Amino acid sequence: MINANQSLGQLATTIAGATSVFHQYKLDFCCGGSRTLAEVAAERGLDVTAILNQLQALQQQIGAKDWRSAKPAELVQHILQRFHAKHREQLPELMRLARRVETVHAEHPECPTGLAEHLSHMLQELESHMLKEEQILFPMLCNGFYPAGPIHVMQHEHLQHGDALGDMLKLAHDLVLPDGACNTWTALYLGLTELKEDLMEHILLENEILFVEPAVQKGSCCGSCQ
Repeated sequence: MINANQSLGQLATTIAGATSVFHQYKLDFCCGGSRTLAEVAAERGLDVTAILNQLQALQQQIGAKDWRSAKPAELVQHILQRFHAKHREQLPELMRLARRVETVHAEHPECPTGLAEHLSHMLQELESHMLKEEQILFPMLCNGFYPAGPIHVMQHEHLQHGDALGDMLKLAHDLVLPDGACNTWTALYLGLTELKEDLMEHILLENEILFVEPAVQKGSCCGSCQ
C-alpha cells in the first residue's frame, strides 16, 4: 500500500502515471524527489487524501509497468525510443513555432522573446548529453558496470537541464497563454508543456532507477524543474 510518507521520487517511479498527477498539483518529483508527499502537501496546503486516492486508482490499473524490475537493457531501450528519439523531434519543431510567434507577435507584451534561441541551446546541450549516454554510459550499464565518474557527469548535466527548463518557463510566462492567442502560439505552449513533462520523466527514470545499482536505489534530483 502506498502512503503519504513515501517520497515523491519513489511514488513517481513505482506507479505508472503518477507523474501526471504530480504535474496536475505542480509537485516537484524531480528536484524534490526525496521529500515525502505528506511534507510537500502540508507545506503547500494540498489535500493529501485526494492525491493518494488518485495514485491508488492508478496503482490498481492492470498492466502498469514497474521499471524498477526491468533489466537495464530494457530500460535503456525504452529511454532511447520514448525520450531520446522524441526530444530530437520535439525541439526543432518547437524552435520553428517559437520563431514564428516571436516574429508575428514581437510587439505583444507577453511575447516569449528569446525563447527560440533558448530552445536551440537546449537542443545542443541535450544532443551532446544523449550522445554521451548512447556511446559511453548506456553500453556500460547494460553490461552490469556502474561507473561513478560518468554517472556523476550525467547527473550534473541533468541539473543543468533542469535549470534550462526553469529558464524556458520564465521566457514562456509559465506557459500561460494571453487572451486571443493564435493557433501557433497555442500549439507552441502545448508542445512546451509536453517537453517539460517528458524531460522530467526522462531524468527521473535515469536518476532514480537506471543509474543506481540494484539493491542500492535512492533518490536524486535533476535541477530547477517546476
